[in-house]
Amino acid sequence: MSTTHGPLASDLEHLARRRARAKLGWYAHASVYILVNLFLAFVSSRHTHSWAVFPALGWGLGLLIHGAAVWLTIPGGNLYAQLLERERAAMRRQAPH
Repeated sequence: MSTTHGPLASDLEHLARRRARAKLGWYAHASVYILVNLFLAFVSSRHTHSWAVFPALGWGLGLLIHGAAVWLTIPGGNLYAQLLERERAAMRRQAPH
């Protein structure tokens, strides 16, 4: 077994745990968003004015931004991986041989 195998596996494990925590955090955020906004919609329906749409839209924007950060830019995500690979390629081209 080589000496780079251990740290490499450890780095992958760390990255996998970080990605899983980020995704789990988004799922929790989305679940709370749904539950709270269902409750607010119920309370709002008992009044003459439908006001529950405003917190749903504002919070929905926050949930969308959170989702974009989790699904697009976290290490190992598609966008992050593409940008990282471009930077690595650029650095390899610029490195003295």
